[in-house]
Amino acid sequence: MLQIQVSTTIKERGKLVSTESLSATTNKRAVRQRALSRLVTERGSLSAQELANELSVSIMTVHRDLDDLERQGVVRKFRGGVSAQPSVVFESNVDFRLDANPVEKRSLAQAASRFVEPGMTIVLDNSTTVLQMVPFLAEVTPIYVATNFLKAINQLAMMPDIRLVTFGGDYDPTSDTFTGVLTEQAIESIRVDAGFFSASAVSGGSAYQRQSRIVAFKQAMMKAANSKYLLLDHTKLDKVAFHKLAPLNEFDLVLITEGASHESLSELSRAGVKFEVVAP
Repeated sequence: MLQIQVSTTIKERGKLVSTESLSATTNKRAVRQRALSRLVTERGSLSAQELANELSVSIMTVHRDLDDLERQGVVRKFRGGVSAQPSVVFESNVDFRLDANPVEKRSLAQAASRFVEPGMTIVLDNSTTVLQMVPFLAEVTPIYVATNFLKAINQLAMMPDIRLVTFGGDYDPTSDTFTGVLTEQAIESIRVDAGFFSASAVSGGSAYQRQSRIVAFKQAMMKAANSKYLLLDHTKLDKVAFHKLAPLNEFDLVLITEGASHESLSELSRAGVKFEVVAP
């Protein structure tokens, strides 16, 4: 019997390489990019040379990896380096946001949870601040909770006496969230007692977000909620982001952590915003 062994090859950068070799190269690149992303997330910002030294690779390799990660929305490149810090239009990776100001977020979440009572229906946005409410919800069951934030979905699914409603759609790995037209249509089909939100920035009496697709589903959630609560770390006051979410006076209450300036709080009062300062 004649046996024929076929070796599959493809052309990459002008060279014929086996699929096995290409697969190994792809896996190596993926591992390296995960390591690079973790370094930037942990440290906030690094130069390309620092990353090359940390990973023991060339500057050119680092730049190629950074280009890939920037296209995925994981990092933001600037001249000479890269950052996981947000800008006016760039929203940080969800893992970076999870590690930011954990004490303040938990304080806000605990304060907000007192507005949830057994038997209520609520909606949670995809912010890492509102995510901190999830453990406190176990104390006010039974309740219905609706969300499109996968991290919240995974936690809520393990909790008894919570009826979980999820909004599917296009999955965005950077924010760990389902977005898009399907998500918005699903949100528009419900009505809830209360909605809990956060925002990227507050300026001129309004809340702002960095990405339009996030604004779209949050505005749909706001329309679906009879009562609306905004949870804000004080460092977001007097900051800017690209897309307007809503005027602050559209929220029934704005919860703000201690540390905001007297001028910032006075401005909110003059604008007729109902707010409460939350101690750590």
